[in-house]
Amino acid sequence: MNTSALTRRRAMQGTVLAAATAMASFGSSPGNAQGVAWPSRPVRIVVPFPAGGTTDLLARILAEPLQQRLGAPFVVENRGGAGGSVGSDLVSKADPDGYTLLMTTIGTAAINYELYKGSINYKPEDLAAVTNMANVPNVLAVPASSAVRTLQDFVVRAKSNAGGSTFGSSGNGSSLHLTGELLKEAAGIDLIHVPYRGSGPMLIDAIAGRVDLAIDNLPSSIGHIRDGRLRALAVTSPQRSPSLPDVPTVREAGLPGVETVAWFGIQAPSRTPRPIIDRLSTEIGAILKDPAIRAKVAEQGGEPVGDSPEEFQRLIDAEIRRWAEVIRRANVRPD
Repeated sequence: MNTSALTRRRAMQGTVLAAATAMASFGSSPGNAQGVAWPSRPVRIVVPFPAGGTTDLLARILAEPLQQRLGAPFVVENRGGAGGSVGSDLVSKADPDGYTLLMTTIGTAAINYELYKGSINYKPEDLAAVTNMANVPNVLAVPASSAVRTLQDFVVRAKSNAGGSTFGSSGNGSSLHLTGELLKEAAGIDLIHVPYRGSGPMLIDAIAGRVDLAIDNLPSSIGHIRDGRLRALAVTSPQRSPSLPDVPTVREAGLPGVETVAWFGIQAPSRTPRPIIDRLSTEIGAILKDPAIRAKVAEQGGEPVGDSPEEFQRLIDAEIRRWAEVIRRANVRPD
């Protein structure tokens, strides 16, 4: 073989080798369109709260369609404790391989950094935003037996109550507790916070009239409101909830300073490969466009979102700043 032919042959071999290498690289790339390398085994969605709450319900709505679309089990695992910090810390230290995800909340991703300052072992930069799954308004409600019919009725009664009216929340330092602190400021009333370990026991006492006002995420209260055991006075979102169209917003009720929306999304360990982050964000966004899934989220009082990682990260950053200020102003301390 002459020199010219040998040169051409070697060049052809190099081209074939490069193409094969590129194809192999694509085939093993995390989160590629074929899903060859990821996911090839079960993926954990860690819910940092006990089963049965809003965070858990939304995670389970998401898990089944993710399994159907990606071909691997998505398993919900409850790891409660310290206002969600235990489960969040676990995910922040997990292998960044796409097999451990966090069902995060306004509390775990924003409030806890100031509330548990100095006592939690993870930082905002330890978790990567994937997507905001749903926004959920909070609801202010009273027992059905109460004479209070409107939020302004409640404010008037609270101002005339020398001992102070009470409000219940799912826990000290929760977004629901902080919503009550905003209500105190906006209305100029004295409210005594009664913290519970979760919405369930708080709602039992609210229905029985042992607290004057319940502040809760709409999903866990909506059944009691629809059944007539609680009377909704207002929702804290900027617009009325489609789930309770006859209930005014706090702004419509005359208190614009009490607008709060709880949000629930997915985060991953910070070094998770970007192709996996993007794949998850895209798939969840598609799932949340499904009318059946949207109906399930709406049944829980939520509004599906499905934004980009960048949009979700901007929300998280803004909420960290907002709630740190509220916590410092109200001098809120954890249990």
